[in-house]
Amino acid sequence: MSAPSRFDRGHTDDLMTFLTASPSPYHAVASAAERLEKAGFRQVSETDAWEGTAGGKYVLRGGAIVAWYVPEGAAPHTPFRIVGAHTDSPNLRVKPMPDAGAHGWRQVAVEIYGGPLMNSWLDRDLGLAGRLTLRDGSTRLVNVDRPLLRVPQLAIHLDRAVSTEGLKLDKQRHLQPIWGLGDDVREGDLIAFLEEEAGIGAGQVTGWDLMTHSVEPPAYLGRDQELVAGPRMDNLLSVHAATAALTAVAAAGELPYIPVVAAFDHEENGSQSDTGADGPLLGDVLERSVFARGGAYEDRARAFAGTVCLSSDTGHAVHPNYAERHDPTHHPRVNGGPILKVNVNNRYATDGSGRAVFAAACEKAGVPFQSFVSNNSMPCGTTIGPITAARHGIRTVDIGVAILSMHSARELCGDRDPYLLANALTAFLEG
Repeated sequence: MSAPSRFDRGHTDDLMTFLTASPSPYHAVASAAERLEKAGFRQVSETDAWEGTAGGKYVLRGGAIVAWYVPEGAAPHTPFRIVGAHTDSPNLRVKPMPDAGAHGWRQVAVEIYGGPLMNSWLDRDLGLAGRLTLRDGSTRLVNVDRPLLRVPQLAIHLDRAVSTEGLKLDKQRHLQPIWGLGDDVREGDLIAFLEEEAGIGAGQVTGWDLMTHSVEPPAYLGRDQELVAGPRMDNLLSVHAATAALTAVAAAGELPYIPVVAAFDHEENGSQSDTGADGPLLGDVLERSVFARGGAYEDRARAFAGTVCLSSDTGHAVHPNYAERHDPTHHPRVNGGPILKVNVNNRYATDGSGRAVFAAACEKAGVPFQSFVSNNSMPCGTTIGPITAARHGIRTVDIGVAILSMHSARELCGDRDPYLLANALTAFLEG
């Protein structure tokens, strides 16, 4: 498969649609599930007994989804090919007592989730989205995708030092958004508003997981429109590419492996939750798939021993204004193809044998790839890769797409790279 022309944008157009439809992890897994359903996959419940029949299946748990396709005739010990990703992004999340305000302003109390570039949330029109839990235990998605909130920056006239000393933000005092006027803080006001927005009866919401998002839509950027600006590319770009790859291989027929996509929540704050990569979800799904096909522990061990996971997350493209922050011999460029992420201190899980697996997939797909390592003088981030390798004993390789402005409310990638990643993932899942 040759690299696409600059104007072969069907996949990237669809990515932009996916980003817009997915302002929270709960919306992201719902969007992915909708695409899987159209491809013939069917949801299975964790509380039901599973059948070992062939076909596409998926499990939803909160902001996580695990989907897999069992080919006809797959043995209980058939290995898996897994693409791992995450659904969460750094942002501002609503506190348990959200109604706040002072000096005639009505505000929403928020916590800082993950490690956002906090300045990128200033003076930006924000919506509110997430999950509402009702008295009967059911949940409802809500998405106010219009200008509702704003975190106003202090005028330079009141902070002259910002020009010489830089912007200094206190996470508690300076990032509480405003959403109206009024001298009285009315307890329950925000949730009552969201009940009305979601068409829910008053007083029915007893729990919530809510977060802000920029309402500015994704857009092509630049003279030749060869860049894409948009929210939550870290890491919905990988979730979208993995979902596209899984549906493509499921339609292809006979496969030597069982292809799997696992998109976890809570990567940005350590992955330690029942929906995070450090939880039991992936292992439970893989084991139950083996046992549902008549396998025993020996089959599970054989399947895991032959399994490979690509941990797909965004990485750092070389920044033209800060090139000295990058390794001098590794300068990934946007639209240069996916990146192989390496760190000998195991912040990434890639080793030489893993590199060979990814190189073979890229060669099969006709996709170029690049290598990324951190500057030795800079700390290196991490991913779900080392967690997946250690928790499940699965050979894991860290890859992704090179972007700028990682952890900003609005990030930047090349227009070709999402498509190139999806093709590489397709070739990998095909084996």
